[in-house]
Amino acid sequence: MITINNLVKHRGTGEILSGISFKARPGRVTGFLGPNGVGKSSTLRILLGLDRATSGSALINGKPFAELHNPLATVGAALDGFGAHRMRTGRAHLRWIARAAGLSSSRVEEVLEIVGLTSAAGKRVGKYSLGMGRRLGMAAALLGDPKILILDEPVNGLDPEGIRFIRTFLRERAESGNTVLLSSHLMGELAETVDDVVIIKHGKIVADGTLEEVIGNHFTLEEAFFALTSENAGNVV
Repeated sequence: MITINNLVKHRGTGEILSGISFKARPGRVTGFLGPNGVGKSSTLRILLGLDRATSGSALINGKPFAELHNPLATVGAALDGFGAHRMRTGRAHLRWIARAAGLSSSRVEEVLEIVGLTSAAGKRVGKYSLGMGRRLGMAAALLGDPKILILDEPVNGLDPEGIRFIRTFLRERAESGNTVLLSSHLMGELAETVDDVVIIKHGKIVADGTLEEVIGNHFTLEEAFFALTSENAGNVV
């Protein structure tokens, strides 16, 4: 379970997050949406202990990230960038993470197979395409076999086959009782993947509900998103 409660973030004289609250529940895929620069990345970074909140809390299974006993086995995350040295191979990068976490090299081979990167595992990361980098990030997130996944733009740069794989994989994780929180700008793809939707605008939550509730009287999630995030949008859903 991911619980964001009254989260506030100031940067300089500006307010990035204005007391947002929402939950991502086990057994469900939650989509976290919003225009660029409205606080999505700040929320995820605070949740993962990479940034500090001004006030409020961001909890994983009831604890801040810094207090998790075994973080890699609790939560897996893939944010922007590959997170690997360009001169390392994909396999070497994953082995480095696994070694630091006390995981076996056989687990590295397992996650490479899961994300379809085995054939490119011996290639240097600097030679990876954007889509291959996304798969490497996903593999790293899965190393500890966590019950919670936090993914930022997981299908960005993937071909249709890769997108279908990620969609199926995330649905299977959720159906097995895991918690999945993902952000994406691909509304059509999100509508095929998520159970719940949280939409943020100017640091405030403007929608929080099931996919069906958020779409409401609109024809698509994309239509609902633009209606809710336009400057003359109405009430919170």
